[in-house]
Amino acid sequence: MDTFFLHRILSGKYRIISPIEVTDYNLGLLYTPEVAKVSQACAEVPSNTFLYTRRNNVIAVISDGSAVLGLGNIGPYGALPVMEGKAMLFKEFGDLDAFPLCISTQDSEEIVKIVKSLEPSFGGINLEDISAPRCFEILKRLDEEMAIPVFHDDQQGTAVVVLAGLINALKLAEKKIDEVKIVVNGIGAAGYNIVKLLIEFGAKHVLACDINGILNDKTSLHEYHHEIANSTNPDNIQGTLSDALKDADIFIGVSKGNILSGEDIKSMNRKPIIFALANPTPEIEPDSAYENGAFIVATGRSDLPNQINNLLAFPGIMKATVEKQKKITKQMLVESAITIAKTIEPSRERIVPKPTDKRVHLSVYETLIRL
Repeated sequence: MDTFFLHRILSGKYRIISPIEVTDYNLGLLYTPEVAKVSQACAEVPSNTFLYTRRNNVIAVISDGSAVLGLGNIGPYGALPVMEGKAMLFKEFGDLDAFPLCISTQDSEEIVKIVKSLEPSFGGINLEDISAPRCFEILKRLDEEMAIPVFHDDQQGTAVVVLAGLINALKLAEKKIDEVKIVVNGIGAAGYNIVKLLIEFGAKHVLACDINGILNDKTSLHEYHHEIANSTNPDNIQGTLSDALKDADIFIGVSKGNILSGEDIKSMNRKPIIFALANPTPEIEPDSAYENGAFIVATGRSDLPNQINNLLAFPGIMKATVEKQKKITKQMLVESAITIAKTIEPSRERIVPKPTDKRVHLSVYETLIRL
C-alpha cells in the first residue's frame, strides 16, 4: 500500500458524524421550528454558542500554503492534504473537531480579515504553514483582535517540543539552562519562537544565526530579526555559524540540511547537544554528529531516535485553551514543555515521549486546565 492509494481509498482523512439519529420525533427540535428558540438565545448572548452548539470543541486549521512541510510555497491546493492530516490528528489526540480551510490569498491583511470573519463558527484557530516573516504579524494581529485562542503550530508548537527535549537533554548532560551557551540557526517561524521561549525559560546565553551569520544590526533581514538580535546579541558581535558554535553547549537547527560539519561539533563545549531539525535532511546526520563527539542528537525525522515532533504539543494545548476560552501565553507554552518532559524518564536515545502516546496529550491538557 502506498500513500496515494491510501489517500484515495479514504477520500479525505476526516468525516462529519451526527451524535444523534434524526427521527420524526426530534427533527422539529433539532431543526425548524424549535431551533429558532436556540438561535434567538445565541443571537442575544453570543457566548451561548459555547453551550448550545459544537463551538466549544471546534477549531479551524488554516493555511495559505506558503510554507508547506519541506515543499515551500505550493499554494492552498497543495496544502489541503496536510491540513486534513492535521485535522485528523486533532481528533485522534485531542478529541477536537477540526476543519481544514485553505485560502487562496497570501496577502497578510486579507488573511487577517478572512480569519476574523470566521470567529462565530469556531472556538479556536490553528494557523499552519504560513511563511515567515508574514506569520509573525498574522499571529500577533489575530491574537490581539480575536476573542478566541489563536495558535500557530510552526511557531509555538515547535518551540514547546524543542524546549521539552532540551529540558531532558540538559538533565542527562548535567547542565543548567542559565549557564549553557545555545546557538539557534534559522530564525524563521520556528527559530524566532524557539529563541523567545528559551529566554522565557531562563536561557542567558543565546546566539541566533541565519543565512548571513550571527544576527546583529547589519545581518538582520527584517524587524523580527532585529528583535531577536537585540535580545540575544547585546554586544552586536559578528561572525559565521561556525564562529558562533565555538564553546557552545547546544546547537538547535531549524534551517537546511548538511550545513553543520564534524569540525563544528568538535569546537563545541563538552557533551554537546545537537538538535538538527531540518527536514527531510538534518543539518548533520546523527551518525556523523556522534562520530565527532555529540552527546545527544535529535532530528525532525520519525525514522530516527529523538524525533522532535509538534504532535506532542498542539492537541493538548488547543483542547485546553478552547475549552477554557483563554488566550495562549508564554507561561502556558513553558508549562506544556515541562509537562511533556516529565512524562518519561529520559535517556540519550529518548529525550521526548512518543507523539502517539495519548497520556502525554492528556497530561498537557490537564496542566493547562489548572492554570
